[in-house]
Amino acid sequence: MGLREVLIAAGVCLLPLCAASANEQLLKLEQDPNQWVMPTHDYSDQRYSTLTQINRQNVHRLHPVWTFSTGVLRGHEGAPLVIGDVMYVHTPFPNIVYALDLNHEGRVIWKYEPRQDPSVIPVMCCDTVNRGVAYGDGKIFLAQADATLVALDAKTGQVVWHVKNGDPTKGETITSAPMVIKNMVLVGISGGEFGVQGRMTAYHIKDGSVAWKAASVGPDDQILFDPQKTMSLGKPVGPNSSLKTWQGDQWKIGGGATWGWISYDPQLNLVYYGSGNPSTWNPTQRPGDNKWSMTIFARDIDTGVAKWVYQMTPHDQWDYDGINEMILVDMPVKGKMTKALVHFDRNGFAYTLDRKTGALLVAEKFDPKVNWATHVDMKTGRPQVVPQYSTQHNGEDVNTQGVCPAALGSKDEQPAAYSPKTGLFYVPTNHVCMDYEPFKVSYTAGQPYVGATLSMFPPKGDQNLGNFIAWDASAGKIVWSDPEQFSAWGGALVTAGDVAFYGTLEGYLKAVDVKTGKELYRFKTPSGIIGNVITYMHGGKQYVAVLSGVGGWAGIGLAAGLTKGTDGLGAVGAYRALSNYTQLGGTLTVFTVD
Repeated sequence: MGLREVLIAAGVCLLPLCAASANEQLLKLEQDPNQWVMPTHDYSDQRYSTLTQINRQNVHRLHPVWTFSTGVLRGHEGAPLVIGDVMYVHTPFPNIVYALDLNHEGRVIWKYEPRQDPSVIPVMCCDTVNRGVAYGDGKIFLAQADATLVALDAKTGQVVWHVKNGDPTKGETITSAPMVIKNMVLVGISGGEFGVQGRMTAYHIKDGSVAWKAASVGPDDQILFDPQKTMSLGKPVGPNSSLKTWQGDQWKIGGGATWGWISYDPQLNLVYYGSGNPSTWNPTQRPGDNKWSMTIFARDIDTGVAKWVYQMTPHDQWDYDGINEMILVDMPVKGKMTKALVHFDRNGFAYTLDRKTGALLVAEKFDPKVNWATHVDMKTGRPQVVPQYSTQHNGEDVNTQGVCPAALGSKDEQPAAYSPKTGLFYVPTNHVCMDYEPFKVSYTAGQPYVGATLSMFPPKGDQNLGNFIAWDASAGKIVWSDPEQFSAWGGALVTAGDVAFYGTLEGYLKAVDVKTGKELYRFKTPSGIIGNVITYMHGGKQYVAVLSGVGGWAGIGLAAGLTKGTDGLGAVGAYRALSNYTQLGGTLTVFTVD
């Protein structure tokens, strides 16, 4: 079979052969457990597979059957796509895309390697990662580091169209995966450490023209707010809700980047994502709540207008970006069946909200060592900050020690998974604290706009830097927790076979029992895992696959050759011992059970 026939046989329409919209195709394809058609597996971001051939009873017999070297030695985040008999694999900068033939153990069908100016590398915060490609309308969509969005012909790899989504000379880059919804492809922007104005942009998949663009901070017409209809905790936000929380024109370099994951509810017609830190990291230089950085957005997918927003960390003082995935689950909360949104934030609190209205239902710590706030006030939605761990006092900078979590959060972008069988969430976490020293910094376009020096370390009395946990989002409590020597930085997968998979920074692919957390299997891949585990069926056999290649924020010391403890925005010191366990690499490893 040629690629064209493979895609058609898999139910993937190649226009103009099929008249169905890309969204209709994806709504069908996401229900097919044999494939993995979105960066997040499905629109709900649940990362749950109904496949059972690999299960709790036989997973101990899992073994690698083929591998593929990407040829790139930086952090490999994200995951491949599987569409029919073809797997699409991406890399960090220079953002190569491979189409691999699953009928021939990964034979390369085509390769796309963009020509990018290497000057983009210094303006990429926390490694040169890329979190994946998207599929729709017979195209593969790649968001390159240099802020170029490219549509590739899925059959040939040829460029169909490309558009510029930002300006790297101003610090605007892209590390996130695009998401195809309806007739649009959505893509965010990175650059919170360079003073960008964060935004989400929807492009028409046919030709790359802009459908809508919504900033995170700024005036209502730029952030696409209806002052009387956009709600926050049940109340209209009112006119200029963002501008009122910034001094002067600070919002123009105010951050709120959108480099995380995207989810979508077709019934509500709402798209969900989070915004990142306000710029600069020095809070005394930006008085106010700095809305709407650190915020969950629910937007009408057709217009981009926000239906509701919820800011998790007003006036952020610790770099607790709010970009982590929004997992959409219909579940009982406090005895009532609810269309819920569950979000594990960098700030260490796990939030359960009503995804229709934005009502806050649960907010509890998912790491017991979190100390910067005592709790979240359920009426106001505001965290109750502990003065000892504030990084400012009376408008002055304060060198603060022992803040938990560290800036990379109790969880960063590594996605969690949800099992409808157990009703639990499976969460790869960080277990790291920090000392935080803010200092004044001036803005220059294209130059770092950070204003803080960090040192990171395990919580007092602990040696482990991570945990893999099972979380009850209705009750807001940990059900079980498996400690990890280093952060569990690989994204989770859970299956109907009652197995949860995840990767570790040392390079282990691990499988655990969903009910108890008991380890059932481990395998050491060639490099540390910061990629997300996937599963698919091919030729009647279930496979598990993961990208390994140490890097990302936690592995930036290895990835970029940094040695000073405060380098890598503080991560190098905490993860210095990682070099004793793994080294750089870029490998796809595919497993099965005989």
